[in-house]
Amino acid sequence: MKKLFVLFILLTFSNLHAQINEIGVFAGGTSFIGDVGKMNYVGLDEPAVGLLYRWNRSTRHAWRASLTHAKIADFDSKSNMPSRLKRGYSFHNTVTELAAGLEFNFFDYDLHSLNNQFTPYVFVGLAGFSYHELAIYYGQNYRLEKNKFSMAIPMAVGVKSKFTRNFTVGAEIGFRYTFTDNLDGSHPSNEKYQSLRFGNLNSNDWYVFTGITLTYTFGQNPCFCPF
Repeated sequence: MKKLFVLFILLTFSNLHAQINEIGVFAGGTSFIGDVGKMNYVGLDEPAVGLLYRWNRSTRHAWRASLTHAKIADFDSKSNMPSRLKRGYSFHNTVTELAAGLEFNFFDYDLHSLNNQFTPYVFVGLAGFSYHELAIYYGQNYRLEKNKFSMAIPMAVGVKSKFTRNFTVGAEIGFRYTFTDNLDGSHPSNEKYQSLRFGNLNSNDWYVFTGITLTYTFGQNPCFCPF
């Protein structure tokens, strides 16, 4: 986690005076889509907090980086699937994610303007995250490895508004398609525990961030570039 934090700080301040910059916080919750628990795509099941940086290259797009720490958990007892209700599994895990990518605004979002600004937006990029390798044995969670690393494709939709000269508030739902099927302990990679695998082994896990952002705008105010 310390290495991810240092990398986030370097990304944030490498372009400190290049364009209009935003730095702020994210707060919200998580939901999980996998082989354990309910099948709701959006929820606030467990807490999530993070740091957010935007480098606004034009009124329509910004490069963005974020560092987010969250808990993820789910319970078969909350599912509406009879097979999961009967099985009764549950899991708890934590995710620390570093993500970067491109944010596209549907409307012009001019941070040079003294007027209030508002726009919906979409975000897509690439993420790396750490988590705990799990296995479930007789319904109980076993942590096999503390710091396992994987990649994810982050995709988000949201709205944001500049309500004062220097502050922007937003609301966002961000889906993460991961390259692992074992956030919930259903597919341990260790050969010793392969007999404990269950669920759909051909479908990777997803986790979802839902929450609000608050950023502070700073830096030089040159003309926005056209690209």
